[in-house]
Amino acid sequence: MTMPYYVAPEQVMKDRAEYAQKGIARGRSLIAAIYKDGILLVAENPSHTLHKISEIYDRVAFAGVGKYNEFDQLRVAGIRHADTKGYTYSREDVDARSLANVYAQYLGQVFTHEMKPLEVEILVAELGDVQENNRLYQITYDGTVVDQEAFAVLGGEAETIADRISHSITPDAPLKKALSACVNALQGPDRQLTSNELEVGALDRNLHRRFFRRLEEPELSKLLK
Repeated sequence: MTMPYYVAPEQVMKDRAEYAQKGIARGRSLIAAIYKDGILLVAENPSHTLHKISEIYDRVAFAGVGKYNEFDQLRVAGIRHADTKGYTYSREDVDARSLANVYAQYLGQVFTHEMKPLEVEILVAELGDVQENNRLYQITYDGTVVDQEAFAVLGGEAETIADRISHSITPDAPLKKALSACVNALQGPDRQLTSNELEVGALDRNLHRRFFRRLEEPELSKLLK
């Protein structure tokens, strides 16, 4: 009987991490940023039907980068979890922190025990009654949760894009200025992104009950001028 090859656990984890990182890096990036009236989510996405940004619940939004079918399954699961919890208890009991923990546990479980990790990085955002209570939870492929403050960047070239936006956005910026800062950070100095190449959503404190909205044409083109 032949003996199976031995691979050190550290090497297995390293290989899985590299595999997931390469898959995520191939995807186009996404920025979530806190602005004056809420939380803005801006993604480079030429598709008008395959969304990276979505509403989860009244004050909670979801964003994902990487392999579309994998993060879309997580989006659907998050909506079901939030609906069940809101129906069983109350709508106020649905929050981003508990949802982020559920995602983290699932992603960590898959990363540790399955042959192939999920090639995704996701974000759960929650709009607070006041700006200080806004929440941005970034969850990586291995289940790590990072509580971001002013902004979060997901996808390829995250460090470069984060450096760009850190110098150009403030939490008290109005929508137009915040959108411009996000788009400039995504496109960099060497190219120009148009409204047709962007997917933009916002958790807007000026709305009532359901605070998520998409910024569509012609509003988006007007804001980008």
